Amino acid sequence: MKNEIVSRTFIKPSSPTPPHLKNFKLSLLDQLLPAIHGNMTFFFPSFDSPTDPDLEFSCKSQLLQKSISETLTSFYPLAGRFTGGSAIDCNDDGCLFIEARSESPLSDFLSKPDCETLDLFLPTNDQETMELSEGSMWLVKFSMFSCGGTAVSISLSHKIVDFAALITLLKSWTATCHGSSEPLAPQFTGASILPPREIPGMAASVHIAGENFIARRFVFSASKVAELKEKVQTVVGREQFYVSRVEVVLALLWKCAVAVVKSKTGSFKPTALFQAVNLRPRMDPPLPDTVFGNFVWPFAVIVEEEKDMEIYQLVQDMRKAKNDFLNNKANKFKGEGGFSALMEALKERGEIFKNRKELVVYKCSSWCKFPLYETDFGWGKPAWMTSANKLVSNTISLLDTSSGGVEALITLDEEEMAIFERHEELLEFASVNPSIVV
Repeated sequence: MKNEIVSRTFIKPSSPTPPHLKNFKLSLLDQLLPAIHGNMTFFFPSFDSPTDPDLEFSCKSQLLQKSISETLTSFYPLAGRFTGGSAIDCNDDGCLFIEARSESPLSDFLSKPDCETLDLFLPTNDQETMELSEGSMWLVKFSMFSCGGTAVSISLSHKIVDFAALITLLKSWTATCHGSSEPLAPQFTGASILPPREIPGMAASVHIAGENFIARRFVFSASKVAELKEKVQTVVGREQFYVSRVEVVLALLWKCAVAVVKSKTGSFKPTALFQAVNLRPRMDPPLPDTVFGNFVWPFAVIVEEEKDMEIYQLVQDMRKAKNDFLNNKANKFKGEGGFSALMEALKERGEIFKNRKELVVYKCSSWCKFPLYETDFGWGKPAWMTSANKLVSNTISLLDTSSGGVEALITLDEEEMAIFERHEELLEFASVNPSIVV
């Protein structure tokens, strides 16, 4: 499958950013995040056979470009450029918009989604585009398939956008596409909630080694998730707590991944799982969902012995670690005491790795319950959406399916993945890269 770039255009805000907003301060959490781009791609089928596909694509493209320009007026930092590690020059240089075309129909791709082919739709996968982007924080690639179907790929700098911020942007942008006069507005209060500090070299990301790794997609149907939940709930007991679908799916994936490491090395290795948490609703008082920037932090679950790798035990350990984080730490990431809280959290993370040279680390982000399948730019909801962020190994991303199940995107060492995707306990509940039915 080919995806040929047709044009590249910088889109500026429809109204210039006022002088008093030109210098935008990042929050301390923003500072800690790496300056990498996260990607999200939405695939939209064409339910009608357009008489003039080129004209229809052009009309949709113009709608996207016009709405981006209007959206950038409210989300003005996304049209700027970073100046050092703690500020953005809101100079209205704009968002880079790319048009591309594929010679194949969308059905060919959705019949067997391929993670390598998926890269073709990402703006960040094209070296010439990234060189021309001039540090753009927001890139959009709009692709047309031969059948009239389309793909919208969004790439945003993680330095200022976490997943909740992406949802705010999507809601505002799509509302503008539909002609709303009052789209959802962001609140840029991050720097006042957690003031920045000039601390060179400090980073919050957990580094996971791995060069020869690949990504795979696993889908848990709603019925299989319910079956797995019931299996775990029976052991845990309903009087203790009700297990979530994310907990049981993640526990199964973690258990199978660690078992693969043992089969590869010949012995069990201590393991840690870092799970990202949205801090906004956990603050006291809670922060609005529209507070823009990075308000996430991971808590860790550590397993030292193989006997503790049963799914029900992992679920209990995850719930205990999450409750401890929410009850004792999440509300401290703010105000003048926020810096001390972050330094203490980084120190605790260092202690996890200390004296555990063989620790096998996994990172998980769950995007379940976010309304991604409600994303409608004006021509219907997506048949499928996914995030292809193959930056490091040992990552797990969980998303809703359109039918109430859970989709897992996993990166592992190539040799480990070859064993993992054949693991009997995993395949009892998950399908490996099934077709997407439109």
